[in-house]
Amino acid sequence: MNMDVLVIGGGVIGCSILRELSRYDLRCVLVEKEEDVCSGTSKANSAIVHAGFDAKPGSLKAKMNVRGNEMMGKIAEDLDVDFKRNGSLVLLFDEADRPALNDLYEKGIANGVKDLRIVERDELKKLEPNISDRVVAALYAPTGGIICPFMLTVANAENAAANGAEFIFNKEITGIERVSDGEHAHHYKVTTKDKDVIEAKYVVNAAGVYADKIHNMVSDRKLHITPRAGEYELLDKEAGGMVKRTIFQLPSKMGKGILVTPTIHGNLLLGPTATDQDDKEGTGTTAVGLETVRDKSALSIKNIPYGKVITAFSGLRAHEDGGDFILGETEEGSGFFDAAGIESPGLTSAPAIGEYIAMLVAERAGAKKKENFIEKRNGIPHVAKLSKEERAALIKERPDYGVMVCRCEEISEGEIVDAIRRTPGARSLDGVKRRVRQGMGRCQAGFCTPRTMEILSREAGIPMEKICKNRKGSELLKEGY
Repeated sequence: MNMDVLVIGGGVIGCSILRELSRYDLRCVLVEKEEDVCSGTSKANSAIVHAGFDAKPGSLKAKMNVRGNEMMGKIAEDLDVDFKRNGSLVLLFDEADRPALNDLYEKGIANGVKDLRIVERDELKKLEPNISDRVVAALYAPTGGIICPFMLTVANAENAAANGAEFIFNKEITGIERVSDGEHAHHYKVTTKDKDVIEAKYVVNAAGVYADKIHNMVSDRKLHITPRAGEYELLDKEAGGMVKRTIFQLPSKMGKGILVTPTIHGNLLLGPTATDQDDKEGTGTTAVGLETVRDKSALSIKNIPYGKVITAFSGLRAHEDGGDFILGETEEGSGFFDAAGIESPGLTSAPAIGEYIAMLVAERAGAKKKENFIEKRNGIPHVAKLSKEERAALIKERPDYGVMVCRCEEISEGEIVDAIRRTPGARSLDGVKRRVRQGMGRCQAGFCTPRTMEILSREAGIPMEKICKNRKGSELLKEGY
């Protein structure tokens, strides 16, 4: 395969870059080592859009955060992704720490965050009645928001596909060689674990916690990324109204502390912890970590109903030793571009990083923008949100939208079918789940999994015993079941 641009990594960063690249007259392909997009860091994070007040002024984190926040409204509208500017609060518990809160405010102002202000306890109680009695003041950022990281990633991928981008899944890259094409010209020969070879003029490294490994294949300036694990607890929608805004605590050197936030789908999310580790695949939860989540979240909000927890999970953040995003070409004229060290606020920054890296690649390639770029993407209809008239019309056209599969989230067979049929389509249970939320409700797929497997087998032509939760090796049935 010969391409103009090869993007490594199918998370929200890689897919955002791919979508922006698809604006140009370039042949682009994204390679992902897992079975689907959104299978790494992007699948397990806080799902919030940061306002941009805590990054160091002048840093790439600060610039990309604020720009990404500004872009998010239009991106969400164009790609039909749920997004809400619910605002965020950073809580002050002790007057002795007020200088730190003021410093955070000054950082935000320097970064260009709009409408930022400090609110005192009386106003704070009106904003959030369940706030802890210990809280004395807070930094209020109305531009903060909440979004679905799964759908933002998938939507970028689908829109990129609609504009001609291609995808290769289940291919781990093991080698990158720069090949000379003559004087002042070269391209890259990229080899996978299965000995497949992809040749491309330009390579974009958006490999998450593996971005250092990919970068170090081509550059003498070595990177080192530490996987930083964060554990979370997700509560049932009955607890979703405990807070309206995203509630932070004053940040520490290990991150932003434990947050309490509503999700875009109406749940309540607590976390994350921050534990550095060596294992780039270690996403297990621990009793100690989840106890920390509960203890620290209780400092912010009173009477959190922990009995309503429906699941716990852990995600990894790609912390590079330098502490800032690494964006751009590795060396003069190399044609290899990094989007590495993308930890928080990576989700917020994704649209800006996509825009920036695609612009650099296009300039380097001398590529022009397409006149026929497809800007809009229509999402899969969610039957439960439709009016009776809309639902009836849809079911008349597609009867499978009238067959309920997931009772907790009210997901129909038609939604699952569309999740599989789209490009790139779901080929695993997690792929279906992230696209339409089948299995994300109170029973956590306890009732709807068998029927979803049958639909996945029928639509994708996968034998039942070969259907995986995610990657190969996570099959649910044995042969001859």
